[in-house]
Amino acid sequence: MISQLEKEVTLRFLRSRKKDGFLNVISIFSFIGIGLGVAVLIIVMSVMNGFRTELVNKIIGFNSHLTIKPYSKKIDVNKLQNEKILNNLKYSLESNSGEAVILKNDTTKGILLRGYSKLDFEKLEIINNENFNGIKNSLQKDSISIGKELSFSLDLEIGDNVVLMSPSSLDTIIGSLPRQKSFIITSIFDSGLADFDNNVAFINLNSLEEFFNYSSDDRNLELFLKDPQNIENQKEITQRIFEDEFVYSWADMNSSLFSALKVERNVMFIILSLIIIVAAFNIISGLTILVKNKTKDIGILKSIGVQNKSIVKIFFLVGILIGTSATIFGIFLGVTFSLYVENLRQFLSNTFNISLFPEEIYFLSKMPSEINISSITLIALCSIFITIIVSIFPAMKAAKLDPIKSLKYE
Repeated sequence: MISQLEKEVTLRFLRSRKKDGFLNVISIFSFIGIGLGVAVLIIVMSVMNGFRTELVNKIIGFNSHLTIKPYSKKIDVNKLQNEKILNNLKYSLESNSGEAVILKNDTTKGILLRGYSKLDFEKLEIINNENFNGIKNSLQKDSISIGKELSFSLDLEIGDNVVLMSPSSLDTIIGSLPRQKSFIITSIFDSGLADFDNNVAFINLNSLEEFFNYSSDDRNLELFLKDPQNIENQKEITQRIFEDEFVYSWADMNSSLFSALKVERNVMFIILSLIIIVAAFNIISGLTILVKNKTKDIGILKSIGVQNKSIVKIFFLVGILIGTSATIFGIFLGVTFSLYVENLRQFLSNTFNISLFPEEIYFLSKMPSEINISSITLIALCSIFITIIVSIFPAMKAAKLDPIKSLKYE
């Protein structure tokens, strides 16, 4: 417990006095340093959380949530009637894919072809967003849907003809030749992810199987779930039901990307935490100077019977109050800026005529931000913990002062 005397002495030591001017400067710098460190940490973590969420939403939008791939025999779709799958199943599609080369005039590019039936193609979320250009039910036998970035790189438009070349060969009288087929562009999609839009195209499932000489028994089964976030649990359930097939999720297909994001987030947390640590060490300097300036006051307190543990509490409280108030200030500042980070980006971009967070690099049209209460709590606790640690040494030093020598100190 903290006594009334300890509270009053602590508040008195915190009050500004002219002879303590240098001490006050250090305290102010400590306060600002910790506050800004906490604020920057919250802003960066919020932006990275928002970026990850937006990226996940985009990936979920154009990828199946679970894909079931056959090993040796055709997938039994009747297994989907199992209640454990059916309860969370939104819809399912049959698909297949293969790598090909797209040719336009003298330009070639390797792409991934994904095949769907005409009706299944219309169910894809990527086709139903506002940036889709073309006819949704246009995936006929000889039609192809390409991404926006691919259309830019090859200078293609709806209505143009392109030639696809397959790695599989076709035997002719003059030897083996790669399979080639002409397709007409009937639509252009925009997923918001440049890499996907530049490397993926859709054609009719029957045309794909004919082009690559696939069997209908080789078709994959794509599952789109009502709740794709808790994917690992659903993957395990599906794998147990489809025990003779290989099951993988959207998270598995993008595991390297999310691992890199996680590492980057942790590194940023550590680096920015150093700002708080450096600022917190100013508290040691401030409290050490305070102990020196208040040496005579400490002697008086000890001479009237104040115990060492009360002296420790007083200087400990001074450090804690500075650190805690700075942390609260930093949380307020960080949350406020996180809420209006996109407005701030636009203001800076317009004022200084610079491109911050360019869409072609980060795949997003605006700077995302997601305030996470657990992240803010962790940052606040770390800040206060650091403050507690750095306040211990000066507080112990104050308690060890000899009362007689302290009274003679000038």
